[in-house]
Order: sequence, then structure tokens, then C-alpha cells
Amino acid sequence: MKPLTEPQIRASFVNCTKGEASRLAVPRDLADRPWPELDYLGWRDPQAPDRAYLVAELDGTPTGLVLRSPSAASWQARRSMCSVCVTTHVGGVSLMVAPKAGKAGREGNSVGVYLCTDLACSHHLRTPHQSGTRLQETLTLEERIARTTTNLAAFIAKVTA
Repeated sequence: MKPLTEPQIRASFVNCTKGEASRLAVPRDLADRPWPELDYLGWRDPQAPDRAYLVAELDGTPTGLVLRSPSAASWQARRSMCSVCVTTHVGGVSLMVAPKAGKAGREGNSVGVYLCTDLACSHHLRTPHQSGTRLQETLTLEERIARTTTNLAAFIAKVTA
């Protein structure tokens, strides 16, 4: 992923108003992020634990989503699999819900995906034994990265459709 600035990140959001995008909490450590190793930029709002954000590069253009994560349920203590990076975690995967873009989102429509709670799929792909468990598979790292970006693009397409 190419490095992004705070204005680029704020301008990328497709499922919130410009006013909401101007007020959301952007990470302060953008200069320190390992951009070449990121498949998307994801972070949790430190002031509102139920809010999360992600920005992915689609066709060279940053596309951002505002996400909500409902409070943890008892079933989340079990091993779950991230739908994006296909890594399993005990209690480390959450249902993330994104309001749809445009009129559908203003009417309350949303879509959800099971994502790594820490939004660190890029890290889990590259160092799976430190943070999660990877199923035995024959895909190379490059193929797993391609699958992750394809899965994420499909979710973003559901939000923007």
C-alpha cells in the first residue's frame, strides 16, 4: 500500500458524511506505519471502542469505510475465522458492520464481515504463528495476500453497491 496522509485518509471515506470524516480519529503514527507491508490501513477509535476504520487501495484510489463492532458476545470467546485474511483467533475476530454508502446507508442499511478485531490482517498473514492460527494450505504468501485483497474488495463492493 502507498503511504497516505491524513487529508487523503479523510477524503477516502465512502460511507459517512464529509463532516463525520473530518471528525473521526485518524492514527497519529502514519509516518511510522510499515506501508509496503500493509494490504489495508485499519485502526480502532481509541475514544470509542465500538468504532473502527479501514482504508484500502482499490484501483490505485484509497477507499475508506467506517465500521461498527457490536459489543462482544459469549460466542466470541471461541475460535473464529477472519473472512478477509482467513486466519483463526480465539476471541480475536469480530463482526464489523459498515453502513452502506449513499441513500441506502442513510436509510439504515448495512453489511457486515468477520474481521480480525485488531484490524491487523496484514500482520497475521505475514506472521501467523505469533497472533493466530493459519489452516494448513498450499498457497504462497503472495497468493494469500491476493486472496485477502480480493476478499476485502468484495466487502467494499457490498458497501458501495
